[in-house]
Amino acid sequence: MAEERRRYDVIVVGAGAAGLVAAEALGRNGYSVLVCEARSRVGGRLVSHQIAPGAAGPGAVDLGGTWFWDHEGFVEAITDQLGVETFPQHLAGDALYESAPAGVQRLQGNPVDVPARRFAHGAGGMVSALAGRLPEGVLRLDEPVRSVEILPDGVVRVQSRTLTADADQVILALPPALAVEQIRFTPALPADLVLAAASTAVWMGSMVKAVALFDQARWRRAGLSGSAISHAGPFREFHDHSGPGGSPAALFGFAPSAGLAGVPLDEIGEVFVHQLSRIFGTHAAEPSEVRVVDWSREQYTAPQTVHPYARTDLYGADVFQLPVFGRLHWASTEVSPAFPGHIEGAVRAGFAAARRVSETPAPAAAPSR
Repeated sequence: MAEERRRYDVIVVGAGAAGLVAAEALGRNGYSVLVCEARSRVGGRLVSHQIAPGAAGPGAVDLGGTWFWDHEGFVEAITDQLGVETFPQHLAGDALYESAPAGVQRLQGNPVDVPARRFAHGAGGMVSALAGRLPEGVLRLDEPVRSVEILPDGVVRVQSRTLTADADQVILALPPALAVEQIRFTPALPADLVLAAASTAVWMGSMVKAVALFDQARWRRAGLSGSAISHAGPFREFHDHSGPGGSPAALFGFAPSAGLAGVPLDEIGEVFVHQLSRIFGTHAAEPSEVRVVDWSREQYTAPQTVHPYARTDLYGADVFQLPVFGRLHWASTEVSPAFPGHIEGAVRAGFAAARRVSETPAPAAAPSR
């Protein structure tokens, strides 16, 4: 058995959209790359549940990021290059509005949604296609990175669960708040950077997403779009999540995690279905399947200690645009100056990090400790 390579040009921490885009771009340009992913899957906050053929029809539903929009050219270009099939988000029909005192009201038309596109095989299908372009051995799953150390000779040493590897440069393709909580940096990161990272809200990190599948999209037959806003809660926002042509038929909703803290996921699913039936009618009380993700409970998405003043106005901040110690580069949707909090932002951040790597000469010595 050949000895595993331990020295790379670049190590990428995280195999979400940003990390995979950066790794693929660098590999295509001749860099040796290692990608360390903490989870047993790729995609990060882009994850899809595959539906087996049957009553609900073939397809997939997204438990994380879902849409992209026509003006988001980086995602569109990637779907074209990878041959990833997309389709328009269903918009036709009336929306609903729920308030505690007035109950459910039907709105004329759909003021909730705007035209968007979805991935025919889920957003997870796109990131799987990206991962499939990496050479064998580049991607290492189940390898949460524990430490990043810049050695006296300028080499960056990365230690994960079972691996120690060296590189000239490292791309941190994970939320900044998660990075500063879970990774030990030597020398320590500058205090102002740590504060900014810890204070940057994690996209999806404070939300519950629930998806219910049905045998058919009966709300469409009733002239409803599947879109709703609720001020009664606990779920606040609902959308049609059906696949191409309405199959599989599905509705999804978002709820703030704080309002469901400590509630088991199966009970959250029951709460979700009850609210669906309250808003859309009794036919929504009997889904064929319900899937729930509380992103605040995801160890490799949201930090365990959330900064009390976590802010989205730090998305794309200048402090994330420069290499740290000339070797460490940020890449996640939160650090993108354009379209932060979107899939487009993650893709742009990945390309930007790859570009910075190519433009940054590796210093000959480590900074003083």
